[in-house]
Amino acid sequence: MAFLADALARIQVSATIAVAQKARELQAAGRDVISLSAGEPDFDTPDNIKQAAVNALRQGKTKYPPIAGIYTLRQAVAAKFKRENGLDYAAEQIIVGTGGKQILFNALMATLNPGDEVIIPTPYWVSYPEMVALMGGKPVFVATRFEDKFKLRPEALEAAIQPKTKWFIFNSPANPSGAAYTKAELKALTDVLRRHRNVHILSDDIYEHLTYGDFKFFTPAQLEPELYERTLTVNGVSKAYAMTGWRIGYAGGPLPLIKAMDKIQGQQTSGACSIAQWAAVEALGGPQDFIAGNKAIFQHRRNMITDLLNQAEGLSCPVPEGAFYVYPSCAGLIGKKTKAGKIIKTDTDFVQALLEEEAVAVVQGSAFGLGPNFRISYAASEQALAQAGNRIIRFCASLR
Repeated sequence: MAFLADALARIQVSATIAVAQKARELQAAGRDVISLSAGEPDFDTPDNIKQAAVNALRQGKTKYPPIAGIYTLRQAVAAKFKRENGLDYAAEQIIVGTGGKQILFNALMATLNPGDEVIIPTPYWVSYPEMVALMGGKPVFVATRFEDKFKLRPEALEAAIQPKTKWFIFNSPANPSGAAYTKAELKALTDVLRRHRNVHILSDDIYEHLTYGDFKFFTPAQLEPELYERTLTVNGVSKAYAMTGWRIGYAGGPLPLIKAMDKIQGQQTSGACSIAQWAAVEALGGPQDFIAGNKAIFQHRRNMITDLLNQAEGLSCPVPEGAFYVYPSCAGLIGKKTKAGKIIKTDTDFVQALLEEEAVAVVQGSAFGLGPNFRISYAASEQALAQAGNRIIRFCASLR
């Protein structure tokens, strides 16, 4: 349609949203679909956070907020960065947006010129390259390896950096793989970045609090102070606090970048929902003990689904350190035929046949830039995971 912008041709519909919608349609039609496609905690928002929103409503805190976020929340974010990450940001260096996605979008809009390159490790969250492309930038994909549990090797990062490189997008723990970098693994990457002063780091820490066992989280600017002025540290309340629908993300970074993002936001949304912001103040400053309980549940689910997947013929699934995803390989099933006679040529074929024959919705690895794999979100009940795992085992056994 000639009326629409040419930029739309550079981006795709979100594959994760498309799969979730297809699952909902099948459920509405009466199919017993188990959907493991959504990256959303199945826990409810804690009551103290909901009460903070009610209090804000009753106190009339319903007017336009400051564009960069209410000052109390920006102070709470700065305190969180200091307390949990050892990062010193003034409230003026903090910006609050309508979800972490808007924060990322505004940062790229504020900085990318046509032809600027952005390094994105694969597999990646589906929106990273689409945002870069929409801004006229060039996504530069750097593959990780199954045997490295999908963690980027420093020599691969070094080889990808060019004179036009402007950003390196870093996500740990990662969507879709759940991979989380140890202190030593992250240090190897920051040593590379330290040498290339033209490269800025966009660190997406949204799954920070969802790591398992003895894993200790570090973020790049915390580990390497020399990167502080070149790093935008992004986070939000969606995952750890089960507040996906409240749509509050935030970031800390160099003041000129924060001011540029504020300028864009002033012409875009005029700031995030005031009520949700006051709820986020309580989330960051209130009791944190429930996070450990939720983590224990997620860890149990992770162990359950990886055990089941590794029993399935032709699948291989590493045990990730964080987030609430697993990213199994289905390479052992490529070339096989379903009961309906369809040949599995790609991971997309695999997930489509799995949905059709066993009513389990997962997302193909090609949507995340690396296959043949598929992503499962284990932010679902133990019963649903057990049923889905057994259906997947049955489906894989049926292939010939």
